[in-house]
Amino acid sequence: MRGPSIPSTESRLPLLGGRLSVDFANTTPSNGDLSWERLILFLESTGIVSAERGAQLLSLPQSDPQAAEALLQKAWRLGTALRKVFAAMLRKQTMLAEWIESVNEILRITEGHDELVGRDNCWKIEFVAREGGLDWLLAAVARSGAEIVAEGPRARLRLCANPHCGLFFYDDSRTRRRRWCSMAVCGNRSKVAAFARKHPSARNTSN
Repeated sequence: MRGPSIPSTESRLPLLGGRLSVDFANTTPSNGDLSWERLILFLESTGIVSAERGAQLLSLPQSDPQAAEALLQKAWRLGTALRKVFAAMLRKQTMLAEWIESVNEILRITEGHDELVGRDNCWKIEFVAREGGLDWLLAAVARSGAEIVAEGPRARLRLCANPHCGLFFYDDSRTRRRRWCSMAVCGNRSKVAAFARKHPSARNTSN
């Protein structure tokens, strides 16, 4: 049996949310079918782990299945809670304490510090875990979610205007009027559909 392999750069997840926790909420399936491979792909795509560390983690379900399953369950709970929290914020509804607890669970059990790390003449703030356990892998996601919740009504959290999309995003645009998770995907599809409605003769000609 061939062992698991880390996905190549070309197969990394498209990250459209603009914030780490938003991308995590978009990435985590709502049906509980979060695979270990998809979790590791997210961690590598966002730079939380390197390709080398990702390759090591991929084999963890074989070497330590209990540890891998425990982290996977925490990741799924965190992603589910973030989706519910973000949806409640957009609808101006009350956030349940149990959703917030899923975020606090990760914040509470992770110990470490932020540190400036230099790569290719650029500096980034990264979380450095004090212990060698696995929970720290979700620490930055939980902190990102907590920051958005703490922003309250000021948070520029949005839901893609495409009713068939369902992705969240954080609006960092200058005008604060961004409507789509991706202009190249949902935005372009909307423009094409609007043009077809206004110019039905063009659509018939193309057929």
